[in-house]
Amino acid sequence: MSTPKTVLALRHLAFEDLGLLGPVLEARGFTRLLTRDAGVDDLRDVDLDAVDLLVVLGGPIGAYDDALYPYLNDELALIHRRIAARRPLLGICLGAQLMARALGASVRPMVHGRKEIGFAPLTLTDAGRDSPLAPLAQGQPVLHWHGDQFEIPAGCASLATTPPCPHQAFAVEDFALALQFHLESDPARLEQWLIGHAGELAQARVPLDALRSDAKAHGPALRAALGDVMDRWMAGWPGRA
Repeated sequence: MSTPKTVLALRHLAFEDLGLLGPVLEARGFTRLLTRDAGVDDLRDVDLDAVDLLVVLGGPIGAYDDALYPYLNDELALIHRRIAARRPLLGICLGAQLMARALGASVRPMVHGRKEIGFAPLTLTDAGRDSPLAPLAQGQPVLHWHGDQFEIPAGCASLATTPPCPHQAFAVEDFALALQFHLESDPARLEQWLIGHAGELAQARVPLDALRSDAKAHGPALRAALGDVMDRWMAGWPGRA
């Protein structure tokens, strides 16, 4: 029997959790699913040696807003420690932006204050087509939900792009993956996102019915794509055969 593995999710909003990623990881041996809430739980005492995968999830604050949200410094320190240890780390949306910042890259609002919200495909770069994101190369729409963008850290390659946002993903060697978009969002729980982000959606004039119909249409394929991406990424982790 294989040894149970532990995933620690760092969460900023209750409804922006592991979503579809939870059962995908559990099916791959991550039977200990732990959560810490940023701004509530103390991150300084996290024993990263006991964590097989650290996932830093999304949220509506800026990765550069540590003057307003001082606990972001503790998150950045945790990410620094994880990268220095060269152990598996996944950043999603805000989590990806924090990874970029921890690696010395800038994070800033998109041009003209634009937001990218809705389902749309990615264009993979040459590096992206040779990465764990390869299952997304055929135009699979994914959920975008952000108003900030990151630069690619030195020594890393941009893996994907969209017309509004030039950098959608990057990797640090084989152990860390940063995704600006959301593969983990569960279409069956989309209403939680629509309620929780009602102000942002109204301000950006995003049609809710389009989000609902797209989530229903693309949900099954996204579940499959998430599993494929994770399998490809995990196969390359240091120490894996």
